[in-house]
Order: sequence, then C-alpha cells, then structure tokens
Amino acid sequence: MGDAVGMGKRRKVGNLLGLYLLALLAERPMYPYEMAQMLKYRGKDQNFPINWGSLYTVVANLAKYGFIEEAGTVREGRQPERTTYQITVGGLAELNDWLTELLSVPEDERNGFVVALSEVGILPPDEVIGLLRTRLATLEAANADQQAHLKLWVERLPRLLLIEAEYQLAMRVAQSNWVRGLLTELVEGTISGIDAWRRMRETGEAPPELYELDELARRGWEETPPAADQDQHDQQT
Repeated sequence: MGDAVGMGKRRKVGNLLGLYLLALLAERPMYPYEMAQMLKYRGKDQNFPINWGSLYTVVANLAKYGFIEEAGTVREGRQPERTTYQITVGGLAELNDWLTELLSVPEDERNGFVVALSEVGILPPDEVIGLLRTRLATLEAANADQQAHLKLWVERLPRLLLIEAEYQLAMRVAQSNWVRGLLTELVEGTISGIDAWRRMRETGEAPPELYELDELARRGWEETPPAADQDQHDQQT
C-alpha cells in the first residue's frame, strides 16, 4: 500500500549521532570523550541506540565535510592531549536544516513489525493471537514503567526537556491500543479475511480469492472490487 510519507534528503553525514554531536558543539567546543559523556549524562541514548564505537568515526566525518573543525588541544592531569572541536558556520547551517527536516517532515517509520504484519498469514491465526498478546503485555509493562519515570522527572525538569520521552510514550501507547483492538477482532473472528486465512492454514492451499486479488494488483487495481460492486447494486435497489 502506498503512503504520502517521503524519504529524507541524503546527507553527507546521515548518522543521527552526528546531529547530537553538532548540537553539543553548538553549545561550546568539546573533545570526543567529553561529547560521549555529555550524551550519556543527558540520557540521549534512550532516544535511539547509539553505537559508541562509531563516535570517533562520526567526528572524523563531520570534520571531513567541514561541519566541525579542530579548536585546539587540552590536557587534564596526566591524561594525553585531546583534540577539541568546535562547530563551523556550515555545521550550524547543517544542524538547523537537519532539525527543520526532522521536525516538519513525517519520517518513514516502517520497521520489522510492519514487515511481519504484512506476512502474518504465514502463521496460524491462533499462534498470531498468542504472539500479539505477548507483544501487548511487553508494551504495557514498558509504558507503565515509562509513565512512572516521567512522573518522577516532571517534578525535577522543565517539560521542554521531556517532550521526546512524552512522544515515545505516546507512540507506544498508540501501538498498544491498536494491537489491543486488532486482538479483539482476531479473537472474536470479526476481522475480514480471517475465514480464508484459517482455511489456508488448515488445507495448505491459498484461497481462490487471494489469486484474484493478485491478478487485480497486477492490473493496477483497474477493476472495481466485488464488494464495491455489491454495495453499489444495493444502493441502487
């Protein structure tokens, strides 16, 4: 099925860790280890999985394309000298453009769960019901935990510093509600197509209507679906 969500522009440094590093350096110059510590202190690794081993590579790429530059070296105690980086004018422009895109353009959030849903007919309905119940229980436990954490932190921090956590929770709650609704339809047998699905799993043969849909898809869905024809006939009579 198509959608109206577009792909983001191709960036010279597309790793989201690069955005975090640019944002840090927009505050003040830092050396790479300091950047990593600041990201951990601020819990940024809760927003997406950060591969800490790639941090120095991302720093090198940001410097390669002129988004950051060396600002000098620092030495702390007996530690070896460390190179400090600062953001450039081009880096500030890239940071602003990147944030503008991510905030204004809905991103393509297709993932493994979406792929699995599209191939759900491979498994028996009852097995899928069990798997979705497991997913729902996991989601609800995580949501309850996140709600408790938010309640704690909202008493300590301005809400502006918590909006990403609010968004993540809202998305998981929405997913929980959707999965719960789907489960209700599956258990009650009210979702359209479930009878054909059960027959296919029992007999090992795809139902004729599935081949009919494949043929319509090959033709670009030029013909009116049978159900729509029946609806039009009922309205006319």
